[in-house]
Parts: sequence; structure tokens; C-alpha cells
Amino acid sequence: MHRIAFLLLAVVAVAGVFVFRAPVSGRADQAAAPVFVTQIPPGYRDWRLVSVAHEEGNLHSFAAVLGNDAAIKAYREGTLPFPDGTIIAALHYVRVPSAENNKIFGQAQSFVPGAPTNIQFMVKDSTKYAATGGWGFGFFIDGKPVDEAKMQSCFPCHAQEKARDLVFTRYAP
Repeated sequence: MHRIAFLLLAVVAVAGVFVFRAPVSGRADQAAAPVFVTQIPPGYRDWRLVSVAHEEGNLHSFAAVLGNDAAIKAYREGTLPFPDGTIIAALHYVRVPSAENNKIFGQAQSFVPGAPTNIQFMVKDSTKYAATGGWGFGFFIDGKPVDEAKMQSCFPCHAQEKARDLVFTRYAP
């Protein structure tokens, strides 16, 4: 009787290990795949200019919007949705008056980029980022990703631009 109880206990213990490990490994896979872009794509400063942006309100900023080769090709060909592999970067700077230029113009009318404020990325991977329209969003200050709460604000705004595959910036050839 003790042998049967021991054998039954051993079978239950082994089965319990498999049942316990299965959900844990599933959660580990989910945790391994970041929800947001957490690393700055290498070489982004060598990408081509897509457009520039000027934002008022509380921001008073300028941005240079850059695209990798896949982004530029899609913009030039008018391809929507953007293909997987597309990466768009927005380099944001504080807008400051140009004392040099304004002296020449005789009035305050010229503004130039000042200190950098942040860099934002959109990375197209329709499988990895399916929950956010196929785009991964990254937001970096001083080369470090911002906290997840700040990252949560990206998709709701971009989701309103469905007709252009969640991309605000239009190509300025």
C-alpha cells in the first residue's frame, strides 16, 4: 500500500512540475519581447530627411524627421501600409531665437534648434507590435528610454491617424 501511495505521489509531483513550468515559460517569452522600442537603432543619424516639424503650445520645438532606407522607399512610392523594417526617427530640439539672424533682419523673427529634448522612433514589425497597429514606439531622453507610463501615450495619439498607417509626418521631397 505504501508503494502505491509513494508511486502515486511521485506521478502527481512530476505532473505538477510540468504544469507549473508551462505557464512560467509562457510568461517568460512574453516578458522577453518588449512592448516598446527600448534600444536606439544604430546609424539613425545617417538616415535621410523625411521632413521637419515645428510644434507650438507647451513644446516650442523643432524636429528633424528621418527615415531608414525602407521608410524613404515607402514614402517615395506612396506605399501604405509601410512595410515591416521601416523605421522613422524624430529628433526633437528646443526652439530658440537666433540673435545672429535677428540682428541682421532687424527684428525677432528667426528661430533655430537649441538643446535636444528627446528622440522618438517608430519601428514597423506587424507581428511583434500587432497590438499597436504593427508599430513599436520608442521615446528616449539623454539616450535612455523613458518609463513605460510615458511610452503608453504614443499609440493612442498615433491610432487616430489610421489613414496614413499611424504616421503623422508627410514626406517633403
